[in-house]
Amino acid sequence: MQKEELKNKLLSLKESDFYTFADLHIHSNESDGRMTPVEIVINAQRKYLKLISVTDHNTIDAYLNTNILKEDILITGVEFDCLYKGVLIHILGYGFDIDNEEMKSLYSETKTGCRFNLYRLFKLRNPREVIEKINKAGGIAVLAHPCCYWVINLDNMVKELVDIGLEGIEVYYPYNGLRRIVKFHSRKDVTKIADKYNLIKTGGTDSHGRKL
Repeated sequence: MQKEELKNKLLSLKESDFYTFADLHIHSNESDGRMTPVEIVINAQRKYLKLISVTDHNTIDAYLNTNILKEDILITGVEFDCLYKGVLIHILGYGFDIDNEEMKSLYSETKTGCRFNLYRLFKLRNPREVIEKINKAGGIAVLAHPCCYWVINLDNMVKELVDIGLEGIEVYYPYNGLRRIVKFHSRKDVTKIADKYNLIKTGGTDSHGRKL
């Protein structure tokens, strides 16, 4: 799928779609999830999902070791651990060329760099480099779960990332569940920021378990 086609597809999604047939934030056992990539696809098909993405931490092994790329419901994805002015943030990439050579420099060389939170803290990436390489690889860079970041001025942070090349922001995320304790901004705040900078609004369950 070409970038413009993917962009139009994502822009066409409404809030309700992310609670019915789209899940663009799922982790497999190639990082810190429990399901195999194949199990994720099967699970999604059983739930009649029409659009999903496996977004493992710092790796695309889910797409290299199986035949799941043949599935029409799948968008290639990844989630990178980054450091923005002392703040830990996550950048999602969608629809990029998995054979792109520049992107390969961003992936973890070991499984510990994908699976263990503490180890990942010592291997944080530069968000500018991540966003620029996702774009060069024909992908779309999206800021993951922005309500959770330890930053006072979220608007300013997003603006600076947009200036670098950020094109989307994760709005539809289970903040009331997984992030009900650590939450510094509201979904309403994020929606306003998304509209202000004309960002693509995405969402997903951030599933790490045995089901979606």
